[in-house]
Amino acid sequence: MRVLGVNAVFHDPAAALVVDGRVVAAAEEERFTRRKHGKEPVPFSAWEQPAAAAAWCLEQGGLSPADLDAVGWSYDPDLVEHGQPGTDPGWEQLRTDFARRAPYFLRTALPGLDPGVVRFVQHHLAHAASAAPAAPWQDGAVLVADGRGEATSYLAGLYRNGILQRMATQRLPDSLGLRYEDLTAHLGFRRSSDEYKVMALASYGTPRFADDLAEDLHARGDGGFRAAPVDLSRFAPPRGPADPVLPEHADLAASMQRRLEDTLLDLARWLHDRTGESRLAMAGGIALNCVANTRIADEGPFDEVWVQPAAGDAGTALGAALHLAAEAGDPVAPMPGADLGRGWTDDELEQVLRDARVRYERPDDLPGTVADAIADDGVVAWFQGRSEFGPRALGNRSLLAHPGRRENLDRLNAVKGRESFRPVAPMVRAERAAELFSRGPAESPYMLFVHDVAPEWQDRIPAVTHVDGTARIQTVDHTERPLLAALLGDVEKATGLPCVINTSLNTAGRPMVDTPVHALETFGSAPIDLLALGPFVVRR
Repeated sequence: MRVLGVNAVFHDPAAALVVDGRVVAAAEEERFTRRKHGKEPVPFSAWEQPAAAAAWCLEQGGLSPADLDAVGWSYDPDLVEHGQPGTDPGWEQLRTDFARRAPYFLRTALPGLDPGVVRFVQHHLAHAASAAPAAPWQDGAVLVADGRGEATSYLAGLYRNGILQRMATQRLPDSLGLRYEDLTAHLGFRRSSDEYKVMALASYGTPRFADDLAEDLHARGDGGFRAAPVDLSRFAPPRGPADPVLPEHADLAASMQRRLEDTLLDLARWLHDRTGESRLAMAGGIALNCVANTRIADEGPFDEVWVQPAAGDAGTALGAALHLAAEAGDPVAPMPGADLGRGWTDDELEQVLRDARVRYERPDDLPGTVADAIADDGVVAWFQGRSEFGPRALGNRSLLAHPGRRENLDRLNAVKGRESFRPVAPMVRAERAAELFSRGPAESPYMLFVHDVAPEWQDRIPAVTHVDGTARIQTVDHTERPLLAALLGDVEKATGLPCVINTSLNTAGRPMVDTPVHALETFGSAPIDLLALGPFVVRR
């Protein structure tokens, strides 16, 4: 069966193609349009479809729109309860009207598509289907939490043979995601976009308001939770985007983060008690909170925790396609990795370099050449293979630098136009990770957990050690990522350190680099010392 999945209703529009139960391609619209998050997260943008991402997915599969057996759209307008608290009082009807017309918007975006093959898939079902069925083990417990779906904000259940048994949901207006978004806006950041900044800021504060918040933010013991709107100005004044961050802002962030973690831990324990499962898969925007993920993995009852790399709404495109494929009887294969986006051949990359008339070389030893640049304290733009699906740079579209120099944190934050309190992450060979990092899962290929940095390593890799002594690591398996593993090996030979700084290849307000032209534009406009474009090198 040939199934296209589409996410378009809230934010981060994306498309994914599944053929005979196997993931062929997945991409976010922002990578094509160069518009961060693809569109505005407002009800009157629900008509905008991921036209470019969908067309590319079909091209990748050698299909035309008319060849599709089904299209899964990750939201069911018939499940919306208008007037329900937690929905938009002024614009919800417009969002619903646009959602009902999605088959016809898609027909316009993809000429030749039969609107009759478009099926609405419940939002949280699409999240769940992006998690457990895509995980290495497929069957097991699943937990989904985000801002909202049609009428709920959470789902907990169990997958057996590709079929979801729902065990708990939470009706709006109670929503862990919406409360975290409220905090994001209160602290002067952009809601439905900058929640990761709040997580980073939380490490600078103390959770002195956590007990006060507990009355409105807690698990109820029956699989659900209370997460009512809170008057955040009781704890810290609202902050404007250009205002300084005060200690009470950091304390409020730490307090809300603590309540989120504790509530999620209680929900995970309840789900384990109900299922007896040893494995948990997670999705939804809340599952991008890597600090909470680590507490669930470390303190929770599950032996293994797997998080969908595109856990936010973009991942529902993949989940909608996987759900319809499984429903049709296709045996669904685990997700092959996060590198599901666009890629270029060596010949195509070289032609781009020739067209740009830049000087380039093809070194005999690419990992060694790049390692030397890092050892010389150069910033390297690393463009290899297919682009990542999801918000993390995982060694395909990355900026790399020396982790042993504390000033490189400030340097990279300046290059990318980021706040000074934001950390950068280390990439480390899987076989060396346990020597440097603890507490999080031993394997962390998608950078979705934080780990404690061993005390004897904190002064050796200060650029990737956050203020609280943690790091959000990416582990690299040499059998799966031989080029990256070779680079890390050469970096260790040159520097004595078995890891590198890895952050996304982009600058302020721009999506991650996706094409070789994007890479050259970023290289030309930012203080980057070397560009590794496939097997080619361009020097400053």
